[in-house]
Amino acid sequence: METKLLRVTANLALSGVLAVSALALPTKVAVAAEDEKETVSAQLLLVNDLHGKIDHKDSFADYDGDGENDPAGGVPYLATYLEQREQENPNSLLVHSGDMVGGSPIVSSYFQDEPTVEIMEEMGFDVGTLGNHEFDEGVEEMLRMINGGDHPDGTPDYDGIDFPMIAANVQYKDSKDLVIDPYRIEEVAGEKIGFIGVVTTETPNMIISEGNENVEFTDEATAINKYVPELKEQGVKAIVVLAHNPAEQNEDKITGDVANIANEIDDEVDIIMAAHNHTYNNGMVDGKLIVQAYSYGTAFADVDIEIDPETGDIVNKKAEVVTSFQEKVEPDAEVAAILNRYEEKVAPIKQEVIGETAYGIEGGYAEAGEIGDNALGNLIADGMKAEMDADFALMNGGGIRDSLPKGEVTWGDLFDVQPFGNILNKVDVTGSDLENILNAQISEQHGPDVSVAGFHYTWNDETNKVVDITLPNGTSIDADKTYSVVVNNYMYGNEEYRLAELGENKEVGPNDLQATINYVESLDQPIEYKAEGRISTVQASNGFNDVSEGDWAYEMIHDLAQDGVFEGVYQDEFKKDAALTRGEFVRMLVRVLDLKSTKDTLEDPFEDVEDPAFALAYEHGVTKGVKEGIFAPDQELNRVQMAVLLMRGYDVVSDQEVNVSVEDTFKDGGTFVWAHDEVLKGHALGLYNGYSNGHFAPKDIAKRDQGAAVLYRLKSLLNQ
Repeated sequence: METKLLRVTANLALSGVLAVSALALPTKVAVAAEDEKETVSAQLLLVNDLHGKIDHKDSFADYDGDGENDPAGGVPYLATYLEQREQENPNSLLVHSGDMVGGSPIVSSYFQDEPTVEIMEEMGFDVGTLGNHEFDEGVEEMLRMINGGDHPDGTPDYDGIDFPMIAANVQYKDSKDLVIDPYRIEEVAGEKIGFIGVVTTETPNMIISEGNENVEFTDEATAINKYVPELKEQGVKAIVVLAHNPAEQNEDKITGDVANIANEIDDEVDIIMAAHNHTYNNGMVDGKLIVQAYSYGTAFADVDIEIDPETGDIVNKKAEVVTSFQEKVEPDAEVAAILNRYEEKVAPIKQEVIGETAYGIEGGYAEAGEIGDNALGNLIADGMKAEMDADFALMNGGGIRDSLPKGEVTWGDLFDVQPFGNILNKVDVTGSDLENILNAQISEQHGPDVSVAGFHYTWNDETNKVVDITLPNGTSIDADKTYSVVVNNYMYGNEEYRLAELGENKEVGPNDLQATINYVESLDQPIEYKAEGRISTVQASNGFNDVSEGDWAYEMIHDLAQDGVFEGVYQDEFKKDAALTRGEFVRMLVRVLDLKSTKDTLEDPFEDVEDPAFALAYEHGVTKGVKEGIFAPDQELNRVQMAVLLMRGYDVVSDQEVNVSVEDTFKDGGTFVWAHDEVLKGHALGLYNGYSNGHFAPKDIAKRDQGAAVLYRLKSLLNQ
């Protein structure tokens, strides 16, 4: 049960030279009081996004200058760094901002992430908040992790987390009660520090629905502002927010969710400790210090504060993001002992050899570009397809948590790639539905998400829509044919992917990891898998050589062309000033409305046309032709006729009442009394306008660009 990880250019594992400049010489940001006075010095130590990677290390920067990147991370080393900092200032608090478990390697997740909790307790955490991954197995399991209780896969007599967990914006849908406490007050050297926890409101889009049906995530800033006054009433003026929300930083400028929150919340808040996008933050927004320390225990943040004992306010604050290079310290013995104990337990399982690779096989999200797939995503999707004997397979990028090394591939390697224990689900979809599903997983910010098997597709990076879907033999899929597609239960249960909405005849299969193991064992060894262009970006084109960006309707024509509205209607030339005909407009209107027949056999009411679009328009009452049996497709369409056809189509697919005001009337309304209501309603909806003189000019012949404009506006209205 995994999520979509946010993909960032400054991800620690990919930082390279950037990480050397950003981390080897840590940046410090300080805000100083105007007048020197005696203050209480305290220290806040932050870890975020550990994801249960208690055995993790990453070599991404050259610490000692020998030309080789040096290992960083591993919680025994991280623990030593934190202990050293605590020894420098006994007034220290150790906190985290969520996602400390979830998507974890076998050494933690095999025991239900309880080893990570045991290690956090040994390290002495004082307070933490929830991340989206804490909901991977539902609210009930999240509360068990906090409060204690045995789990079949856990450790005996598990007694929960021994430090407070807080979240001010997570509540039950039915009662509106908070799931856990909203804040915590800690004291250092007699001074109160208040901590408020929040988690991103995007969480529902990143978690499985099962087990989370009765939980909702309210606006972060509103929740923070609700509890700041409560803290102030208790004499707390030093306030820190633990926010499992992302922030981006370019030099000194911080943007993103956390920056927006900083601008909206009470100025009594001094510090926001961010998370979620696994990056570096250390800067100021609206007087609040924002800090984040990458991920996986490869770094931590040290925030030094000075509190005025007379007012309780934080008067000085500065932060440092520190990389936990292993060569600099010795591992903490107690934490190392806990880790070793669990590593010994999983070693026999983890070390079982499943296969062998000829080279490292990289995995992750699909991406923009001529070759947008990745080798490991292809392998996993192919394995899913084979396991369920399906036509196609889709594998979400957030579920691929690691890559495969060169050489022996062990059970543990594959577990680290797919640690969530998801179940395969197979459903039937039409070719048209598959296109809608693929469109749903393409985001404006990141592009495509899922790896695919059984087909190739191209997509337009301007419209973020699929252009075509082809089978391996190069033929296009049939929009009306039914195909089987296999996904994991996370994707099926996430509304964003639209699989439960559009899929039928659900069939439940085995564990996704087992499917990958079976497939790896079936392959010729050593395994060679590469990205092969299953997903590819194509340049945007409207398909017409006479439509340019200078044309007033260019964007609308371009959008409709990408959706195939003009297919078979106009060819190489659009001829925007040409008269619009009845046949052209009705064919395009039926496509925009996506009309389907409700009858077993589509009746053909017209003797002068063969295209089924006209029969569909007739069936739904959009048109009755010019007389019985005659449609007259080549007859030019005037503006009032276009408006009537448009509104009849709108009424077929929408039950919304349209209110007309005096502003929607035209000076020449008396010349089209027969269609007065339709014309005014279309104007009220914003589908078209009159001329600057206040006239509608109903008998003017409509032009092709005008037809494109009203269809584009109708399409946009229906998609709201």
